[in-house]
Amino acid sequence: MTATEPEPEVPSRAEVDATVKVVHDHADRIFLWSHDRSRGQLVTLYNKAMGSQWNSVTELDWDTEVDPEALVDRSTPLLQLTTAAREVDGSPIASWGDKELIALGVESFKAQLSQFMHGEQGALICTAKIVETVPWIDAKYYASTQVMDEARHVEVFAKYLDDKLSGHYPINAHLRLLLDDIVNDSRWDMTYLGMQIMVEGLALAAFGFMREMTPDPLLKQLLRYVMSDEARHVAFGVLSLKEYYTELTDTELRERQEFAFEAAVRMRDRFLQQEVWERMGIKPAEILPLVVADPGRGMFQQMLFSKIVPNCKKLGLLDAGDGWLRTKFTEMGVIQFEDWQDTGEEYESLQATG
Repeated sequence: MTATEPEPEVPSRAEVDATVKVVHDHADRIFLWSHDRSRGQLVTLYNKAMGSQWNSVTELDWDTEVDPEALVDRSTPLLQLTTAAREVDGSPIASWGDKELIALGVESFKAQLSQFMHGEQGALICTAKIVETVPWIDAKYYASTQVMDEARHVEVFAKYLDDKLSGHYPINAHLRLLLDDIVNDSRWDMTYLGMQIMVEGLALAAFGFMREMTPDPLLKQLLRYVMSDEARHVAFGVLSLKEYYTELTDTELRERQEFAFEAAVRMRDRFLQQEVWERMGIKPAEILPLVVADPGRGMFQQMLFSKIVPNCKKLGLLDAGDGWLRTKFTEMGVIQFEDWQDTGEEYESLQATG
């Protein structure tokens, strides 16, 4: 460094803490010196993944103009719930007009996409961990393709949020705790269960809902590509865990049931969007009871589990032991999805078409 060059600016500890999250785990990293291919379905999935890679720069039309306010009335269920909550006696938003409702809709949309982005980074970290920890070479091969998929997903959501919607929200507390638990657990199959089945399964349902509702051609195209990847990812989890879970004891399966249920509760609660109300200047404790009471919210949240419940059933988790998870999903009001199509059967129909 010469005398005329300024001293490099060193970020403060607070700045580092705001942008970096460290999570420790004690999982074994497994090398395999036998490269025999013994799992035909995973071989097929790996070959499909190699042929389905897409370019986020050239295959999405980033020149598309996006008007955030034009997306509101069709893209967020929260707007309908808020309209109803405004009419309740004593509502803290009784004085709101169309301007405030539209602003809330924009913020809600940004918050939802932001959590998708953060979830995709969680998937990026978890899939890299699967490459290191899974004891099957076919699974390592496939997981390596998913690492590239997840990096691309984080990239496109971040670009859409920052370039088209003027920024993103921090990670939601419920999602952060769930990702911490998934990464912290040293058992390789828990990474699969938490990320591949629970987080990715719910994301696939949410992406499908948003894709049907949004009028934005860029977002519709983006979600189509992402969904084609996500369906393969969940199918990968189902194929891998279905085999492994046949070897577990009832006690071990009960641990997986409890983990799945806790993940489901946290993902359900993340959709309350406390952070959006705070940004709008409304105390969450005053408005959330009104929003939670609306039956429309329950219907939306239930539909998000339309992928998770059939996948858990296919894994044998619903009725393992004394059927503990079946009871819990019944109490949540989502057991009616158990016979819906599981993702292992669905992914072929969701291949990207451009």
